[in-house]
Amino acid sequence: MGLQTVRPSLRIPHQGTPPLLVPGTQSPVLLASLGVGLLTLLGLALGSYLVRRSRRPRITLLDPNEKYLLRLLDKTTVNHNTKRFRFALPTAHHVLGLPVGQHVYLSARIDGSLVIRPYTPITSDEDQGYVDLVIKVYLKGVHPKFPEGGKMSQYLDSLKTGDMVEFRGPSGLLTYAGKGMFSIQPNKKSPPEPRVARKLGMIAGGTGITPMLQLIQAILKDPEDPTQCFLLFANQVALLFSVLGLQSYCVGRD
Repeated sequence: MGLQTVRPSLRIPHQGTPPLLVPGTQSPVLLASLGVGLLTLLGLALGSYLVRRSRRPRITLLDPNEKYLLRLLDKTTVNHNTKRFRFALPTAHHVLGLPVGQHVYLSARIDGSLVIRPYTPITSDEDQGYVDLVIKVYLKGVHPKFPEGGKMSQYLDSLKTGDMVEFRGPSGLLTYAGKGMFSIQPNKKSPPEPRVARKLGMIAGGTGITPMLQLIQAILKDPEDPTQCFLLFANQVALLFSVLGLQSYCVGRD
């Protein structure tokens, strides 16, 4: 019997056929690829979250029981006895954080006594970096019924750019949620009760219009809000109407 030469045969897998893995074993290359993919997805998710968070306005009034020092940015004259005070929020990306229907309290030590007064800003949380107050200044010796004038308004009028004022809020028993939906507390200790109104009648005089203005602005800014507003407004100077921006909101609305 003759000798036969046995040649080893090499079986080449068909192109595109994945290699077989022995159960219980995994390819280091495959694990590395999966790890890189997971890290990429986590990085993208974290980046997206941080971008959304950075774009979200920051709230100034986080605690209604705390006082927040805000710096006076500017003081402009509206008319002979009314001024607009602009205060800076902590950063250019901050909003005040005041729900519609709520107000703030300003406090100061004046002649040794603590004076606290409520005010409603004419700006909203669409305005970032600042808050505006329009205040009538009651000067001493002008009105016989108020010989000493207004303590807080005169104090604010005496401030210089850069001076600090204490703000506290939000405060109030009424909150407007939009589309005629209100949340009203009968008193401070009572839980809020829902109320619905389709027509609102309001009466205001002078700078006392600011609480009504806050509500009117919120309603007119929402084209889907069907609430109707009826305002009876009286003031000695017609200029205040345009300064508060009422004319621009009334255009195009019935």
